[in-house]
Amino acid sequence: MDRLPDTREALETLTTRVRACRICAEQPIGSPLPHEPRPVLLPSSTARILLAGQAPGTKVHLSGMPFTDASGDRLRSWLGVSAQEFYDTENFAIVPMGFCFPGQDAKGGDLPPRRECAPAWRAQLMALMPQIDLILTIGGYAQSWHMAAARGASLTETVRNWRNVWDAQGGGPKVLPLPHPSWRNTGWLKKNPWFEMDLLPFLRSEIRYRIE
Repeated sequence: MDRLPDTREALETLTTRVRACRICAEQPIGSPLPHEPRPVLLPSSTARILLAGQAPGTKVHLSGMPFTDASGDRLRSWLGVSAQEFYDTENFAIVPMGFCFPGQDAKGGDLPPRRECAPAWRAQLMALMPQIDLILTIGGYAQSWHMAAARGASLTETVRNWRNVWDAQGGGPKVLPLPHPSWRNTGWLKKNPWFEMDLLPFLRSEIRYRIE
C-alpha cells in the first residue's frame, strides 16, 4: 500500500503557493487588484476550528496578519479568547474567502472579496484540513460558500436561525453563522440583542470545548 501523503507538509506547500498568488492582478475577473497582492491566511493541520471571514481590510493588508484591527478585537471578545489563544494555530485556522485586501468603494467601505480566490484555492485548502469540526462563517460570503441551502434570505435571517441550522447538521464539520464584527455592524448588534444573549454564550462554550 502506498504511504499516505503528509497532510501537514502538503498544507504548508499549498499555503506557500497561496501566499505567492497573483491571479487577481495578472489574471483578474473584471478589474485587476488596485495594489500589490498580499494574501493573508493562517491555515492549520491541527486546529479544530476554522474562522472563515471575508477578506483583509487596510490594517490587515499592512500587518500581514488576520484580524489585527478593531474587528479582530470584537471577534476575540465574541469568542472569549485572548490574542495569544486566537493566533495559536493549534486552536484556530483562519482562512478568509478572499486572501488579499480588495480595495475600497467610493464611500470608503471595503469591496467584496475578490472572485478569483475561492474557486482557485478554497477546496484544496479545506481538503488538507480534515480535522476541522467547527466552521465559523463570518459574514454573507462565507455563509454562501459553507452553508449552501441552510443560508437564509438575509444575513440576519441566517444568523437568527443558528440553532435550527446547528441541530439539523449531521456528519462533517458543524457550521455556526456570525455577522461580521466590523464597527459598521454596531447598529445591527443593538437591534438584535439575542445575538449576545443567546448565541455568544453557546459559541464560547463550543470554543472552550475545542481548545482546552
